Amino acid sequence: MTEYTSLLKICWRVFRQTPLRLLWKFCWNFCWPNLWNMRHFEQRQQRGEPFFPAFNMISVTEACNLACSGCWVSQGGRKHLTTEQIDGIIRESKRHGSRFFGILGGEPLLYKGLLDLFQQHSDCYFQLFTNGTLLTDDVAQQLRRAGNVTPLISIEGLEEESDRRRQSNEVYQRTLRGVRACRKAGLIFGVAASICKGNYDELVTRQHIERVAREGAAYLWYYIYRPVGAAPHPEQALSAEQIRGLRKFLVRERLNAPVALIDVYWDDKGQAICPGATGMSHHVSPSGAIEFCPAIQMATDFLNADASNMTQLYADSQYLADMRHQIAQATRGCIIMENPQLMAKIIQGYEVRETTTRGTAMEEYHKMTSIPGHNMNTNPIPEQSRPYRWLKKHYFFGFGAYG
Repeated sequence: MTEYTSLLKICWRVFRQTPLRLLWKFCWNFCWPNLWNMRHFEQRQQRGEPFFPAFNMISVTEACNLACSGCWVSQGGRKHLTTEQIDGIIRESKRHGSRFFGILGGEPLLYKGLLDLFQQHSDCYFQLFTNGTLLTDDVAQQLRRAGNVTPLISIEGLEEESDRRRQSNEVYQRTLRGVRACRKAGLIFGVAASICKGNYDELVTRQHIERVAREGAAYLWYYIYRPVGAAPHPEQALSAEQIRGLRKFLVRERLNAPVALIDVYWDDKGQAICPGATGMSHHVSPSGAIEFCPAIQMATDFLNADASNMTQLYADSQYLADMRHQIAQATRGCIIMENPQLMAKIIQGYEVRETTTRGTAMEEYHKMTSIPGHNMNTNPIPEQSRPYRWLKKHYFFGFGAYG
């Protein structure tokens, strides 16, 4: 079975289980606008126009109903964006052709009014990052009515590993109920996994891919565990051999996987990529701060009451511009993992403010030590799947920030 046959089978399965209105929203709100948006972003970069990222990731709240190890979000945090700020972020982004948003937390489903915002911006598309435990049948039906949301449900391991990572009970089964609510509602949804030593053998397997496909997911998104936050657990970080093994696994399985396998760590040639360093995406925190990425919780730029200053902040931010330049010069990979000391040094060159409730982020950065990241300087592993290679080259990463 060729990779094209596999892709057609994925598309046919999604087509059969998804209402036509939701398929239309996916194509009209997500596929075509994103292709145009990426091209427009590249052109702005090439012409030296004022900077605005291709995509904004928005953490709407610090509140969460779980307490996962290695999470950068403050446990018990109370910061949140106002609905006026979220509405303003979306409107400012649309002015620049950006209509796709990642919605994060905490747990974003704890944010009151979020589902109404999805419906108000019916011309956009949203990826909802959620632990799935609050995804009831009623919530899934509301997402179906909106039609422009793809839930991305985090499964951090099977029964025992999920409870350990999430520091709660029966998390895996509670999350599966959310997965099944999405399938019942006919949503296009994905499953995510942050791969660490504790779940590597459970989740980096063909069995897990097939399990996710049987549950009705359209895509499976793999992350690499980053030990950050108040309880980082660096002993769970992957070794260089495991990261290389994960890359080989993704490249091999994409050829005939029953779901789309997604990562944003490597380009079509297998070279490491950092979305923040390329300028492809930045992050808005629950405090209204514009951050380089969600895990670097320092900022010099903050939104006003309705986010109407967002365009000007991006255009004028020397801090973000220098972060993009200096990190791209230092590594193609993740600066947090590879060189946290350099990251802290760059940050301290500016009058930054911490954006968390806990107020200990800089102390945490100083305690971090270098660990393997996804930057494989020698012997990169290029994509073998021709459709995915084309998408990475022309749709995801068709531009360069590394010279």
